[in-house]
Order: sequence, then C-alpha cells, then structure tokens
Amino acid sequence: MGSSLSPEYLAALRQMSGAQKLRTAFGLYWSARKLKAARLRQLHPDWSDHEIQQRVKEIFLHASF
Repeated sequence: MGSSLSPEYLAALRQMSGAQKLRTAFGLYWSARKLKAARLRQLHPDWSDHEIQQRVKEIFLHASF
C-alpha cells in the first residue's frame, strides 16, 4: 500500500490528528454512498428514493475489502 502513495500524501496524513483522520474517513464513506445512490438513480429512474436507499444499504452492508 505505502509504495503507491505519494510522499506528499503520506506527510499530510502524518500531520492529521486521529479525530481529523476519522472525520475524513466518515466523509469519504458518506460521499461514496451518495455517489452510489446517484448512479443507481441513473440506472433505475423508476425506483423510489426508498428503493434507492435500501439498495445502497444492501450494497454497503455486503461490501468486502
């Protein structure tokens, strides 16, 4: 992992507090969910917002890393 990260990025991470890193991680997580919902709306314009949110929830529940 470390070899693909730029020295500038690593330096920025080192300067962040634990709380800042956590806020950043949560922000990225919620941004990813919004992007997934937007894509699902494009693919399924007939789905309700509830259906979109349910599918996003399922996708993120079963995601593996």
